[in-house]
Parts: sequence; C-alpha cells; structure tokens
Amino acid sequence: MNDPIGDMLTRIRNAQLRGKSTVSTPASKLRAWVLDVLADEGYIRGYEKGTDTNGHPTLEIGLKYYEGTPVIRELKRVSKPGRRVYMGVNDIPVVRQGLGVSIVSTPKGVMSDASARSNNVGGEVLCTVF
Repeated sequence: MNDPIGDMLTRIRNAQLRGKSTVSTPASKLRAWVLDVLADEGYIRGYEKGTDTNGHPTLEIGLKYYEGTPVIRELKRVSKPGRRVYMGVNDIPVVRQGLGVSIVSTPKGVMSDASARSNNVGGEVLCTVF
C-alpha cells in the first residue's frame, strides 16, 4: 500500500456512505495519531485497537452521525506520496472559514491547524475535514 492515510480516509468515506457504525483499518502509529485529532475535534466517536482473523493489528473506528447524516461532510487528502505539501505556520489553510479542520504533521506531533498555530509550528498538511 502506497498511501496508508489516504486508504484510511477512503474507508471512512465509504463506510459513511453505506451508513455503517464502525469501520476497520490496519493499525499504524500515524493512523492512530490522525484518529486522535479527529476524535478530539468531535468528528468520530473514537477508536479501539484490535486484531483481525490473521492476527494483524487493526483499528476499529466508531463513526458519528447526527440525525442520520454523517458528521464528516468532506474528507480530503492534501499531501500525497507523489506530492508532499509542507506549509509554515502562517500558511496553514483555514478550512471553510474556520468551520473545518486541517490535520498537520509537525515536529511536535500530529495536530489540528488551530493547535499548530497556537504552538507556532508548521509542517506537512495531511488532510482537511469538514
């Protein structure tokens, strides 16, 4: 797999289109850090670590809905393996005039755009959520 974050975001989008309550994805530290930000911002219920039938570690993501519609309306990958997108603290994009969130991988860890601005750090913009 070339793009594990893109794969996870696609699994979340597809599960929400089908109205699923949970979705499973292979586990990695970076995926867990991105899910921590999504949970802190209130876009998912949370996630649990588990294993699949072959013993491989997985992450079970609890999706969040409000009155039958998914809380996540738009989930876009910004930085891709073929084109990495790095931005300074002043250049980090504001998603939908502050209603959405950019997830940024910084030297201080994976965090939301607001946290990156308050910590005065830039980094790789992984994805945007609205």
